[in-house]
Amino acid sequence: MTQERTLAVVNAGVSEESSTRRLAARIAQQSLDALRTAGIPATVSFIDLAPLAADLGRSLVSGFPAEPVRDAISRLATADAVIAATPVYKAGISGLFKTFADVLDNDLLIGVPVLLAATGGTARHAMVPDDHLRPLFAFLRALPVPTSVYAAPEDWGSPDLGKRIARAAGELTALLRDGAPRHIADDNWAGYQHQFGGNASRAGQSPADLDFDTDLMRLATGGRR
Repeated sequence: MTQERTLAVVNAGVSEESSTRRLAARIAQQSLDALRTAGIPATVSFIDLAPLAADLGRSLVSGFPAEPVRDAISRLATADAVIAATPVYKAGISGLFKTFADVLDNDLLIGVPVLLAATGGTARHAMVPDDHLRPLFAFLRALPVPTSVYAAPEDWGSPDLGKRIARAAGELTALLRDGAPRHIADDNWAGYQHQFGGNASRAGQSPADLDFDTDLMRLATGGRR
């Protein structure tokens, strides 16, 4: 029997009815449909960042994630793939999304497929997913799928948006179907430069492989800098 996959949707929209959340939900449903067509059962977990805004700010300043943030990070860590969706402000991704990324362990998403998505008020921002999100997830050593999805107001009624979503979901499905992402992380774990080691469980390592002498790991285990 094929193992069930979990998709984590990181949504930086500021309201439940935001265009970013609507786009993320549409992509998630298309991805579920594509996976099930491929014979891969899957579920979706939404990580909405707006309710975590204050906790994220405190976590970034203190260097230690607050409990609601830790819960969000834990759900992200157990995901087989990620759909990352952010609104665009002033030609860049939202500060809320970037703050969440800044509190993540650098090893958390090694080899994890990520579908990049963004919304904005004008087509002038269409390259933001590739110019901003793609380098961010490349730094985290995740695997962004080739097709990103951007939606301006005029795109919602266009069939081209649906075609782009379907193509991106198909690419995500292909990565999950052949198991390459997990092999990439597992087979190359020793060759990566690890800062915190938080992705050890994903790569089949043991606690003995972790470096508890870093500032973050001391804080995480109750110590002080």
